[in-house]
Amino acid sequence: MMINAKTAATPALLPAGGSTAAIRCERAAAELRYGRPVLIRGNDGATLAALALDAADRAAYEAFGAALGDRHDLFLTPTRAAVLGLTAPTGALLPLGGIGFAEACHLGYLRGAFRLRDWREGGPLESEAALAARLALLLPAVVCGRVTADNPAFADAVSLELGDLDAANLANLGRFEVVARTEVPLKGIESAEFVIFRGGLAQRDQVAIVVGDPDRSRPVPVRVHSSCITGDLFGSLKCDCGDQLRGGLKTLEERGGGVLIYLDQEGRGTGIAAKMRAYGMQGEGLDTIDADAQLGFGADERRYEAAAAMLSGLDINRVDLLTNNPLKVAYLRACGIDVVSRTPVLGPLTAQNTGYLRTKSRRGGHMLDQLFEG
Repeated sequence: MMINAKTAATPALLPAGGSTAAIRCERAAAELRYGRPVLIRGNDGATLAALALDAADRAAYEAFGAALGDRHDLFLTPTRAAVLGLTAPTGALLPLGGIGFAEACHLGYLRGAFRLRDWREGGPLESEAALAARLALLLPAVVCGRVTADNPAFADAVSLELGDLDAANLANLGRFEVVARTEVPLKGIESAEFVIFRGGLAQRDQVAIVVGDPDRSRPVPVRVHSSCITGDLFGSLKCDCGDQLRGGLKTLEERGGGVLIYLDQEGRGTGIAAKMRAYGMQGEGLDTIDADAQLGFGADERRYEAAAAMLSGLDINRVDLLTNNPLKVAYLRACGIDVVSRTPVLGPLTAQNTGYLRTKSRRGGHMLDQLFEG
């Protein structure tokens, strides 16, 4: 069984500063999204074959198990393992021999999964595979198993080396360049310039909106906003994201100018598909954090190296940050941005978003006490 096509990096064709680790990661992410397995090679010669359960179908799942002689496992993150009642600081490996595709999906990311008594701790190779699935915006539930170098089923599989994700992030997350900038008239905003940055791992385009003419001799008002298609674009009543986006832009104008960084990291960094799965579980009574935990995610999977790089590219290093999230303040400071002060960004409290905002306040640490006073 030939499972996928091999693509090897050719060093002579790499651009200046190119990272072979990043190339391997991006190719692996693409393979996983297409429902094909990849190999993770360890420092000790061990090799793990991994298939993202979120992107696989029944035929791929069964072919993968057959190629491993039915000696394959399901890797769950520590968060998902805890949902199943397992204490697994490095993740849990559940044996899949004799377990069908539907049952594996139930174990991997659905509610009400039964607990298997036969499990063992995951290791670095399995964790690397789950990180690759995350890079591909897939759920971090991975079907995996050790393979030998001469296994013909995986002869053409793309491979990663242990540590590639960390190396690629270190080399690429803060590397962005401006590819376009232009004035765009916005409703209710007198002057706005869109500045498009490209870079980072997987080369996503990110947007900075410069409102007015910011005074860079003083801390610049800045809003770092993560994309929310449902709230920003369609006016979802479940969250306050659209209110924060439009209120943030208006505040920047009222302050004489500032910058809104609009980051492509939907669903607190989990992706739109995972976000919709979580929304379904919220409809069944779970709060947003518990719903994400069912899918294997932590309370907040977002990163802000891109925001810091974009601000530096705009010659902005001292900011007044428009946010309610203390973790965002700490993250930007760790990335070298001097967050001099913080300005709250509060929208209206409604019947539809009260539970969501209470969860952000009580469990996520967001500073929203003003909303609930009285």
